[in-house]
Amino acid sequence: MSSRRLKVVLTRRLPDAVETRMRELFDAELNLKDEPFSRATLEDAVGRADVLVPTITDRIDADLLSKAGESLKMIANFGAGVDHIDIEAAVGRGLIVTNTPGVLTEDTADLAMGLILAVSRRLVEGAGVVQKGEFSGWTPTWMCGRKLWGKRLGIVGMGRIGQALARRARAFGMQVHYHNRKPLSPMIVEDLQATYWDDLDAMLHRMDIISLNCPATRETHHLMDARRLALLAPHAILINTARGELIDEAALAEAVGRRALGGVGLDVFEQEPVVHPGLLNRPEVVLMPHLGSATLESRQDMGDRVIANIMTFQNGHRPPDRVIPAML
Repeated sequence: MSSRRLKVVLTRRLPDAVETRMRELFDAELNLKDEPFSRATLEDAVGRADVLVPTITDRIDADLLSKAGESLKMIANFGAGVDHIDIEAAVGRGLIVTNTPGVLTEDTADLAMGLILAVSRRLVEGAGVVQKGEFSGWTPTWMCGRKLWGKRLGIVGMGRIGQALARRARAFGMQVHYHNRKPLSPMIVEDLQATYWDDLDAMLHRMDIISLNCPATRETHHLMDARRLALLAPHAILINTARGELIDEAALAEAVGRRALGGVGLDVFEQEPVVHPGLLNRPEVVLMPHLGSATLESRQDMGDRVIANIMTFQNGHRPPDRVIPAML
């Protein structure tokens, strides 16, 4: 690479320390308003930038990439998921794509465990009663949820986050089951005391809680459709902290409406930020505003990984977090 400072365009507001370091190292263009780029603004950015730093709110598809200028060499994504980027189209144009894996593992697992607790023990519903001044005192039969000890947790997608959730579940005395493209190594299985199911359908109807922790791909789109939702036990709880597209939200709302599930906890939505109206104002449904990686530490770490990837590329080396189609 030449000694010229790279033109780096950030599509969203990032932590102050990250933006300051970006300005020190590169010709960085910040988004101080923190408003999502319009399509026209994105097209302008890819036409001028050497490096684009997008987030999940940006759709980097083949049509957009066809408008990229000759200077665009890299897409350094701020986030682990890359389903909003057409990786094949990017690589086909000779672009390097990177992400920020690993840094949000523990935070997302914390949130998934938090949603399991919140739905099982009716925490949000109970807190709302107190906040509205409607708590009139303890009674033996009121606001009873379900205990976690001894319950079966089925994890769909046993990558970093799935395994981190499994460790937390074991600490709560839960029985861990999982469905994955392939079984984990015997050492990990022994550590987690996890039971593998190669048939997702066979696992679903036996579980008390299902947690989705897999990426969004063509194969996992609407993984939980009406047919699979019908396989869940009437008391079962469904948790999703991965991607909204994994669930057919209309089918989920229909199931919730006829009380076919014990509860639902979602941090992501199919048409985010829009939520299906059938899921709103339901006491058995806990909804979070995409908080999976929302800790100061993780957002700083994500920015540091973006900078490290750009610096490695600038110095003529392979970025450590490069994403290629074969990985997906």
